[in-house]
Amino acid sequence: MRYNQRSIPSIDKIMLQGINLACVRGDRELFRDVNFSLEAGGLMQVRGPNGSGKTSLLRMLCGLSNPAAGEIRWNGASIRALDGEYYGAMTYIGHLSGTKDDLTVIENLRISSALAGFDIGIDQAKEALGYIGLQGREGLPVKVLSQGQRRRVALARLLVCKTSLWILDEPLVALDVAAVKLIQELLEQHLREGGMVVMTTHQEIDITAISTTQLHLA
Repeated sequence: MRYNQRSIPSIDKIMLQGINLACVRGDRELFRDVNFSLEAGGLMQVRGPNGSGKTSLLRMLCGLSNPAAGEIRWNGASIRALDGEYYGAMTYIGHLSGTKDDLTVIENLRISSALAGFDIGIDQAKEALGYIGLQGREGLPVKVLSQGQRRRVALARLLVCKTSLWILDEPLVALDVAAVKLIQELLEQHLREGGMVVMTTHQEIDITAISTTQLHLA
C-alpha cells in the first residue's frame, strides 16, 4: 500500500558520511574508528549488543551529541557547519515515542511536525493517522493509547515531514505484525524514491533497498 501525499526533495549525489567516529561515555570507550557512507536510496542498519553505542551513534548523527573523535559529513561538509540545511533534511524518531500524554493524537502529530518545520493541516494529519492505523482515534488523548498505538503516533511524522534522511531508533518496538508490515512498506517506498534510512532494530525485518549496509558495533 502506497502513501501518495508524500514527496521528498531531489537528493541526487547527497551523501551521509561518518569518518573515524569515536564515542566515550564516562571512562568507557563504546566504539572508535567507525566509518561509513550512505547515498540516495541506501539503508544502513546499525547492530550490536546492548551498551555497544547504537543509540549514541544515532544521537551523533542527529547532532544531539558530539563524537569524541571524527566527523559527520552531509554532502561533503561537516553537519556542524551546515546547521539548518542538514537538520531540515533529517527526521529523527528515538527509542521513546516522545508524545505528550495530555494532548490528543492529532495535536501531537501537528505540534511535532511544526517543531520540525512542517506545518500541516487537520485534513493532512487525519489522512496520515488513518494510513498508519489510528483512524477514529485522532481526538483521543495519547495517555489512553496502548504502547503500540503511541509508537504509531510518533511514526506518523514520517508521512508528513518531507525529509530525505530518516534516523530511526528501534522503530518497530511495541508494534504488532500488521504495523511492522506497514512500516516496512513505508521504508521501502522512501528508499525507492531516493530517501535514506539509518535504523536500529532488534527485530528481523527484510527491507529492499538500492544498497544496504550493516554497521556492527562490537
